[in-house]
Amino acid sequence: MTSVSPEPVPQRYADLTLAEPLRRAVADMGYEFMTPIQAQAIPVVLEGRDVMGAAQTGTGKTAAFSLPLLQRLLKHENSSTSPARHPVRALVLLPTRELADQVAQQVKMYAKYTNLRSTVVFGGMDMKPQTLELKKGVEVLVATPGRLLDHIEAKNAVLNQVEYVVLDEADRMLDIGFLPDLQRILSYLPKQRTTLLFSATFSPEIKRLAGSYLQNPVTIEVARSNATASTVEQHFYSVPEDDKRHALHQILRQRGMKQAFVFVNSKLGCARLARTLEREGLKTTALHGDKSQDERLKALESFKKGEVDLLVCTDVAARGLDIKDVPAVFNFDVPFNAEDYVHRIGRTGRAGASGLAVSFVSSKDARLVADIEKLIKTKIDLEPVEYDEDRPDIRRQGRFNEGHRLYERGEERSEPRRGERRTAPRESGRAAAPAQDPFFNKPYEAPQTVAEPAPWEAVAKPAGRVISANIRAKRKVAALFKSEETSS
Repeated sequence: MTSVSPEPVPQRYADLTLAEPLRRAVADMGYEFMTPIQAQAIPVVLEGRDVMGAAQTGTGKTAAFSLPLLQRLLKHENSSTSPARHPVRALVLLPTRELADQVAQQVKMYAKYTNLRSTVVFGGMDMKPQTLELKKGVEVLVATPGRLLDHIEAKNAVLNQVEYVVLDEADRMLDIGFLPDLQRILSYLPKQRTTLLFSATFSPEIKRLAGSYLQNPVTIEVARSNATASTVEQHFYSVPEDDKRHALHQILRQRGMKQAFVFVNSKLGCARLARTLEREGLKTTALHGDKSQDERLKALESFKKGEVDLLVCTDVAARGLDIKDVPAVFNFDVPFNAEDYVHRIGRTGRAGASGLAVSFVSSKDARLVADIEKLIKTKIDLEPVEYDEDRPDIRRQGRFNEGHRLYERGEERSEPRRGERRTAPRESGRAAAPAQDPFFNKPYEAPQTVAEPAPWEAVAKPAGRVISANIRAKRKVAALFKSEETSS
C-alpha cells in the first residue's frame, strides 16, 4: 500500500490540468487555493488510482473526488437525448440524505458547463420523480445505499458500466449498519473500476473494507487520524443535567453568538429541547430522523438563510453538512461514540475559519469523556460556567430547571426537590402549617379490657354439634330399612 506524505505548501487550482469547463466552474465558486486533501487526492485520482483518504471533516473532500472524476468522464460527454448514451459511469454513496443532497448540488455546480448529467436518489421522498431522472440517463449518480437498492430491484438503475465508485463518510455507513447494503451494491458493479474511499476516521473496520474492495490504494492522510481541526476552540464545562439550558443561554450571551448547532443524543430529547428553547425566546428548529425529508430540508434551509438561531439536531447532522460561517457547536449531550465528537465539532471552523466547540459534561458522562480524550489524544480539563447572576433574563413560560428557581420573580424555590426533605422553615409572611394533633404522636397502647360485642355482632351458638353456616343441612329421606339402633 502506497502512502503519500502531507504537502505543506498551498497549491493553486490554476496549476491543475483541468479542462476549461471545470476551470470556469471552479472560478465561479471562488476557489483559488486547494486544501491539503484536494492537493494530494486530485492528481492521484486523475491517474486512475484507487484512493483511501483520511481528512478532517470540512476540508473539501467533495471537490477532491468530484473534480477529477468529472475530468475523466469528459471523454464520454455528449449532447444526445438518448438515455442509452448516458449510462451511469460514476457512483457516489453517502450515509445520510442531507449529505447526499449536498454532494449532488456541488457536483451539478462543478459540471454546469459540461454535458455530463447527474442526479441524486435517497429515501424519504417519492420514487417516481427519481425514476424519471434515472430513465433519462445520468453519468454521475449520488445515492444513499437503501434507496439505491430499491431502484436496482425496480430495474430503474443499471450499474454495469460504472467506472468509478466513491464511498464517502465510509465509517458512518458502517456505524449505521450499511455494510450488507454496500456489499450488495458493489456486487452489481464491474470488477474493473476505480474505487475511492474517504473517511474522517480510520477504524479497523474501514481498513478491512478497503482491503476487500480497493486495489493497491494510495493512502492519503492530511491530518493525524481521528484528529480535530486546529481552528476549533474546544471547551468542556462541568454542568449538572438540570443546568444545561442555563449554561447554553449564558455562553451564547457571553460570546455574542448568532447561530450554533446544538447536538443531543436522542430524537425525543431533540424535539423537547427545541420546543423549550423556542419558548425561552430563541429562534430554534429541530432536525432528527423522525422528521419527514421535506421537514429536514426546510430546517436546513432556514438555518442556512439565518432565519433561525439554533439548529437542535441528532447525529444525523453530524456528518459532512457544509454550512458556512457557523460560529459554534454545542454538545448538549456528550456523544455515545467518541468518533462522533470529531464529526460534530467539524460543523464549525470549516475551510480554515475559526470556530468554538462547547461540551456540557454531567456526572454521568465521565466514561464518555474519557473515550473522547483517548481518541483525540488530548487531556481534557473540565471548566466551571461563570453565570451572570444579575441578569436572569431567560424568557420562558413556567419554571427553569436550574435549582427550580423562579427566575421571572427572582424567588427561591418553595418546594423541595424530588427525594429532598425540607430542613429550613418557610419564609416569613407565609401561612404557618397547622399544629399537629398530639394524639398521633403517642405510641400505641393495647386496651386493658376487652369490650363486649355489640348486639348486632353477637352470634348465637347452636347447642350440641357446631355446624358451619356454609354447609347445607342434609335432607330427610324416608328409610327403607331400619337401622340397628332402631331395631334394638
